[in-house]
Amino acid sequence: MALARSFMPEYARLEPRLRRSVEAAVAKFAEHTHAGLHLEKINGAKDDRIRTIRIDQSWRGVVLAPEEGDVYCLLSVREHDKAIAYAKSKKFTVNQVIGVLEVRDQEALDRLSPALEKVAEHSEYRLFEHVFDKDLLRLGIDADLVPLVRLITQDAHLQALEKLLPEPQYIALLALAQGMTVQQAWGEVAQCMTTEQPPRTVDTTDLVTAMQRTPEEVVFVSGPEELRDILAHPFDTWRVFLHPVQRKVALRKSYSGPAQVSGGAGTGKTVTALHRARYLAMADENARILLTTFTKNLAEALDRQLGLLIEDEAVRGRIEVKHIDSVSYGIVARHHRPGIAGTDVVDPLWEEAADGLPYSPTFLRREWEHVILAQDLKSEEEYLACARTGRGVPLSRSQRSAVWKAVTVVVEELARAGKSAFPQLANEAADLTDAPEYDHVIIDEAQDMHPTHWRLLRRLVADGPDDLFIVGDPHQRIYDSHVSLASLGINVRGRSTKLKLNYRTTQEILSWAVPLLGLTPAQGLDDSADTLDGYRSPIHGRRPTVTAYNDLDAELDGLVRQVRQWLDEGVEPTAIGVTARARYQLARASTRLKDAGIKAYQVGGRSEGVRVGTMHKMKGLEFRCVAVIGVNAGTLPSPSAITPEDEDPKAHAQDVQKERCLLFVACTRARDHLYVSYADEPSEFLPLQET
Repeated sequence: MALARSFMPEYARLEPRLRRSVEAAVAKFAEHTHAGLHLEKINGAKDDRIRTIRIDQSWRGVVLAPEEGDVYCLLSVREHDKAIAYAKSKKFTVNQVIGVLEVRDQEALDRLSPALEKVAEHSEYRLFEHVFDKDLLRLGIDADLVPLVRLITQDAHLQALEKLLPEPQYIALLALAQGMTVQQAWGEVAQCMTTEQPPRTVDTTDLVTAMQRTPEEVVFVSGPEELRDILAHPFDTWRVFLHPVQRKVALRKSYSGPAQVSGGAGTGKTVTALHRARYLAMADENARILLTTFTKNLAEALDRQLGLLIEDEAVRGRIEVKHIDSVSYGIVARHHRPGIAGTDVVDPLWEEAADGLPYSPTFLRREWEHVILAQDLKSEEEYLACARTGRGVPLSRSQRSAVWKAVTVVVEELARAGKSAFPQLANEAADLTDAPEYDHVIIDEAQDMHPTHWRLLRRLVADGPDDLFIVGDPHQRIYDSHVSLASLGINVRGRSTKLKLNYRTTQEILSWAVPLLGLTPAQGLDDSADTLDGYRSPIHGRRPTVTAYNDLDAELDGLVRQVRQWLDEGVEPTAIGVTARARYQLARASTRLKDAGIKAYQVGGRSEGVRVGTMHKMKGLEFRCVAVIGVNAGTLPSPSAITPEDEDPKAHAQDVQKERCLLFVACTRARDHLYVSYADEPSEFLPLQET
């Protein structure tokens, strides 16, 4: 028995009674007793290997039944008429070059072909007229689809085919349409393979072997226990289905040194990190593995996900999950109990230190964090001689001396109080780490780690194969850290992979959200500019909704209406997220939702209700529907988070970009529907709205 990825979300949405009926039917396959299921052939089907099975009087399952062998793949579970329509329309083939299983909507293609032919009659131009037939075939385009491809005259027609064509074939055509050479297009197609090289020979009639080559779409079920485990978590398809690029990265036998995985929001970076952790833990029963991230909320989420992924307690016990400040605290606590200096302690000290100087408290704090602590400078002489990379205002020798004295006053006051800021704590932990404590360290949300964190992480694991596995996205940098891994002795060149396919968010949401980042390329951890070229989603849905209101009260009324609409459409409360930049907006939103009878709770809680949290708290989470409120001028970017341009133009630009990233992160938490609102004047980040 095999299960298609497409079946899982359908099964998850079924009511319990129907789920039990599906489980009973599927169990017969898993137990090799499917003879009584009455596999029914469909008259007029585009693929004569499609069958249906009865679930109950109103529901049917759609099954792919290869002519050879006894493997049956459950594709879909739908109401009777919809199941028949689905079964009639689909055609399954084997990619003639890379050997993977492919599916296309042949019925829709047949309907579309006359329209494309009619348009082509009135145009001399063809989108792929520069490509030979033999090259299309070399890229895996089915021979019987080549005539259709030859009819395409414009990009819009190709985009209309995206949901109808197999993914590898669409990727090949998209690459060619974007101006790539045939060889470059092959590089894009090759990412759909689970192996480094295509198979030497491909039997296009062997569907079972093709399914085995397509683990991101088909999972084989060995028996009832494995079936129960898969069906127990139908929404968590990431446990079972991995895209070929993710699989190659996560399940690679070994890396010769530090490895890096980057990619836009929703491309499965965290999933890749989790599977890498499991792979390393299963490969060595003595392995000591640290899986770390930037915040407590994210660490808790990773711990929960790891619990879903790994059932063997011995394997799970080899992986320690902690956020980075907890790691620092634990090491220092072995020697003395550290006190943590919060903003209530630190801010007044910086205010006092800046008194009488031509520098703001923020300037002094950043100089301390991003130059002195980042480079672990111990003396004034070291500070006077250091390079202040990343700072936008030059300082003379006498000015540096004045800054050092001001910083020293703050550091001494903290020491007298027995308190440390977290970057200080990380440096202290690094100094106290005499020997490696782990065999492998996996870092999620790497773009937000401070240089002091990286110094500690480097000391926690010895240089060597599979030492550091680094996962991050510089376009989601929402904290103050900018770092060059090479400057810290961490070289990932030649061991970097970029994920481009977003499996979480619809293309409509991505197309709207990516421009929020502006035009400035992000600075990658490997010192190179990072772009989102090729970043796309195969999932389509509704366009985001952007709504203007006269004031906050009206905006909150609109929020209640939108959330209630989602609930009425059957969206589970916990699958709805509400976020804002300003805490006061969020507090009033929570109160208004509760007054309207809608249960609302802070993110991270276990109670059943709509999830509410600041944009920072939303990092690493996902929801079916997200409402981003308060995207106003004067609120986003937050004035308190922006360095004045005349004080430090470089810091000002970084702060503005950080606020752009924060809005982008908030918007890309949505899987299906994004609602954005503002009161009075919109944020400068929002695109101009169509009237």
